[in-house]
Amino acid sequence: MAAEEPEPFDDSFADVLAAVQRLVRRRLRRGLSAPRLRGAHIELLRLVATRPGIGVSAAAKELYLAGNSVSTLVNQLVKGGYMRRETDPGDRRSARLHVTPAAQERLHDWQRRRAALMGEQVARLDPADRAALAAAMPALRRLAENLHEEAEGS
Repeated sequence: MAAEEPEPFDDSFADVLAAVQRLVRRRLRRGLSAPRLRGAHIELLRLVATRPGIGVSAAAKELYLAGNSVSTLVNQLVKGGYMRRETDPGDRRSARLHVTPAAQERLHDWQRRRAALMGEQVARLDPADRAALAAAMPALRRLAENLHEEAEGS
């Protein structure tokens, strides 16, 4: 009796996606002279860079993290010179978050290096694999959107 073929979208699919993300981060950390930032730091910086002035609780909701976790990340990023906190003029108890020029430079460098790394690695694949990845991009984007929408509803 032949072994059953695994479903193409069983847990191994999520494992592959996580492995690619982890390996990309590991490769991008090589050669950095600046202190290492964890994935959560980068995610928060990217969010604040795209939504300047976002509050801590809104950032926590967007990232699906606890508010106190985001507060800790903000404190670490402020201390590192990557983020600044401004008092919300409409609610003196709330803070508005902004990235610093150092953070913008680091994010730009990270994005440039990530694009180069992925471009190099995809170029190493045969044409059929490159075409399959290109064809999968719209479906992967919809998958991410569905996961995001579902998380917002819960």
